[in-house]
Amino acid sequence: MAATRALAKFSPASKALVQLTQTRLAQTAAAPSAQPEKLKKFDIYRWDPDKPGDKPKVQTYEVDLNDCGPMVLDGLIKIKNEMDSTLTFRRSCREGICGSCAMNIDGTNTLACLYKINDNPSKAVKIYPLPHMYVVKDLVPDMSNFYAQYRSIEPYLKKKDVKEEDIGKQSYLQSVQDRAKLDGLYECILCACCSTSCPSYWWNSDKYLGPAVLMQAFRWMIDSRDDYTQERLAMMEDGYSVYRCHTIMNCTKTCPKGLNPGRAIGEIKKLLMNYNKETAATH
Repeated sequence: MAATRALAKFSPASKALVQLTQTRLAQTAAAPSAQPEKLKKFDIYRWDPDKPGDKPKVQTYEVDLNDCGPMVLDGLIKIKNEMDSTLTFRRSCREGICGSCAMNIDGTNTLACLYKINDNPSKAVKIYPLPHMYVVKDLVPDMSNFYAQYRSIEPYLKKKDVKEEDIGKQSYLQSVQDRAKLDGLYECILCACCSTSCPSYWWNSDKYLGPAVLMQAFRWMIDSRDDYTQERLAMMEDGYSVYRCHTIMNCTKTCPKGLNPGRAIGEIKKLLMNYNKETAATH
């Protein structure tokens, strides 16, 4: 009724134009989609610990790619919103910055928000949680050990002869050259794709720190503003923390940010050689 009263205020020509527009819109809404369905299968790992007796399985969903974004995360969100609200996964930024949506997709550890759905209509997208980690539910791995290892390297600037109450009162500058040394290290988003692709980490994750954590350890070792390089190296002196790396280089191959953890680990080993020499020379 309100629309009819509003239409009465227009001139006859305007009324005709409005009615024609409304008719066209109604016809467009009622018309069937011109594009045929472009169905894509998603084979997704499922496991719910809250269901007694539930065992891990792979569940298949079909998604129409005509009505879905191009990335795997778009497909997962569509499945959760429209097909199965029980599907569980982590995600946040959708821009490859937070690392939340790290998972194994088509056999590669990567970020679901950056991984494009493959175009082969007969090939299903296979999605599993990050390998060799305890699973909380579905595609959610337990990151507790990974974060504990990261915490153990003390990933923050440490200064000597600075009182607790004076922290934050002074800026610590560095040269352009020293700042450039951190490029390729600070960009790590701690998604754990590299560490969970490393066979050495699979075998010794209780003692071997893994590629991601070691790369961040190296980042602080070479920071010109940090005063604890020798102490940080001393933490790596055992036979597991860094020396379990066998340069398989899965870490560098799988990193979704294009970083090189393998190189950083090699640089730590070189620093440890010099550290050992310096230590020996003092005795």
